[in-house]
Amino acid sequence: MDSSSSSNSCFSVGSTSPSAVVHLYSKELKKWDEFEDILEERKHVSDLKFAMKCYTPLVYKGIIPCKPSDIKYSVLNSEEIHYIIKQLSKESLQSVDVLREEACEILDEMSHKLRVGAIRFFAFTLSKVFKQIFSKVCVNEEGIQRLQRAVQEHPVVLLPSHRSYVDFLMLSFLLFSYDLPVPVIAAGMDFLGMKMVGELLRMSGAFFMRRTFGGNKLYWAVFSEYVKTMLRNGYAPVEFFLEGTRSRSAKTLTPKFGLLNIVMEPFFKREVFDTYLVPISISYDKILEETLYVYELLGVPKPKESTTGLLKARKILSENFGNIHVYFGDPVSLRSLAAGKMDRSPYNLVPRYIPQKQSENMHAFVTEVAYKMQLLQIENMVLSPWALTVAVLLQNLPSMNFDALVAKTLWLKGLTQAFGGFLTWPDNEPAEEVIQSCLLLHSNIASLVKDTVTLKVDSGASEVVSGLLFQHITLLTCSAYRNQLLNIFVRPSLVAVALQMTPGFRKEDVYSCFCFLRDVFSDEFIFLPGNALKDFEEGCYLLCKSETIQVTTKEILVTEKGNTVLEFLIELFKPFVESYKVICRYLLKEEDCFSEKQYLAGVRKFTSELLDHGCSQCYDVLSSDVQKNALAAFVRLGVVEKKKENNDYILNVNEPAITKLEEMLGCKVPVGKPVTAKL
Repeated sequence: MDSSSSSNSCFSVGSTSPSAVVHLYSKELKKWDEFEDILEERKHVSDLKFAMKCYTPLVYKGIIPCKPSDIKYSVLNSEEIHYIIKQLSKESLQSVDVLREEACEILDEMSHKLRVGAIRFFAFTLSKVFKQIFSKVCVNEEGIQRLQRAVQEHPVVLLPSHRSYVDFLMLSFLLFSYDLPVPVIAAGMDFLGMKMVGELLRMSGAFFMRRTFGGNKLYWAVFSEYVKTMLRNGYAPVEFFLEGTRSRSAKTLTPKFGLLNIVMEPFFKREVFDTYLVPISISYDKILEETLYVYELLGVPKPKESTTGLLKARKILSENFGNIHVYFGDPVSLRSLAAGKMDRSPYNLVPRYIPQKQSENMHAFVTEVAYKMQLLQIENMVLSPWALTVAVLLQNLPSMNFDALVAKTLWLKGLTQAFGGFLTWPDNEPAEEVIQSCLLLHSNIASLVKDTVTLKVDSGASEVVSGLLFQHITLLTCSAYRNQLLNIFVRPSLVAVALQMTPGFRKEDVYSCFCFLRDVFSDEFIFLPGNALKDFEEGCYLLCKSETIQVTTKEILVTEKGNTVLEFLIELFKPFVESYKVICRYLLKEEDCFSEKQYLAGVRKFTSELLDHGCSQCYDVLSSDVQKNALAAFVRLGVVEKKKENNDYILNVNEPAITKLEEMLGCKVPVGKPVTAKL
């Protein structure tokens, strides 16, 4: 629970008038930048001519010209690596020379070999591929102009959202197109297993990191010094994904802090004057890996990256994946973020090359920055009409009249725009044609036959594909597109669910319930830590703005026309509430001790049986993403205990606590006040 925001929140919430809600949370309608379709020019210019163009990117004013080999030399001869090697030599009794050789091998494994020739090769290849599979690649030009200024002033860190492997290829392609320096990109070691492709990526700016460092102090020291050296030198923008991996469910994953810690350190140690963090939002009409993601969510192991697999995937070249929108956000000054919040003086007390344990204040600051960057990514995500259409379809299974679907989607379009959603909707095109285009693009999961839209629940020949029910594949695919909508609807949806769960209309009680729900689902959605009251105010403000509720001094009242909105929002969020209730029921019948692997298999089997017997309609709980998030939440809330035994984690269920949680989610017992609502 956000105790930091709950200490005085009851007073604030209890005394807020309708006008005060708007005053406390004022969501400005953003003037969105103009988008340019970068593929339009590619269609009229030779790909070879494009790849071989004069490429003279703007560079950082303080750049120290160097080759990739110079960076490696600087790292190996840095004071920090010398210090770490000496310390490890004392601890492990290994010679300095042996450890230095190991550091060399680590660098050889991870370092990039950025070459213009490889960049041109990728520019030529990607231009052909992107023109083949995408209708448009739309970029906000104002964002590009802001980035052009930023790269000259201070070191730049690019922080894109991560929904597809296309993300990092697309960004490098775009930066080359706009004569910006191609970034150096943190990539997983998986790619090194791809013959030729791995080395091509290395020569295009990829540097490789292990998924886990396993407490290897030397590896961590070499890796962090390598990244910091590139950043300090202004060699190129550094790019990595805060989420750490691709989101299979289209919801933004909670951030990983390791790389963010590294790129912020030069500023804290006064090695650079400032660092710009650039949030980038990449939105897809249709994700290339959509089916692969669903298979993974349903328990099919992720296929290993390989050149053979890449060649087999070339069949996608005959498919259409619609449009991509890439929004480059405003560069955010780390210096400005830290002003008045972070005291850098502790770094002056010891030499820079001596690693320091991160203070609680520093960890809190890094956490806050990570979440703020992700919220900026979410704010600039572009919603396609399909996200709205599929959200309506999922609430009207198994089929829906086409005219009714159009009418409801148009209603949802208005609500989305009222909530500040960044919606792309073709101008001067009838709504019927827009939705028909969506259905055509996603014809693998939906069809329009005789004025009826139906989701495809079998493959034609069989209901089972690769051992999985085709119905589950379709429904989870649709859920991923619906989840795009939840990124902006989550706060008003939580208020709507809280209103449903709260007996009466007392604002304080609704807020207590909101805090409880926000806490339970904080592994599913991105909430700024300690920001519960503002999140509640945002949800209330948007519902007031859409004339769904009225807020008085002590109560939240539903308007006459507000029920339609609330019912939709409750249904939109229902899969998550129901999923967590199902998992609670499973845990109550689970044995005393079990592993996470046993838990995932058990939940899937338990849910499949419920679905087969018609005891539940909640297919979302089949998703390993939901299962893992629920487990993380339950451990955090103390309803499941997690302890390490023999290099594995063992889980124990706190039955009274899990029973209470299930009852609270099911409205069987009221939610207490924020301070006392802990389980």
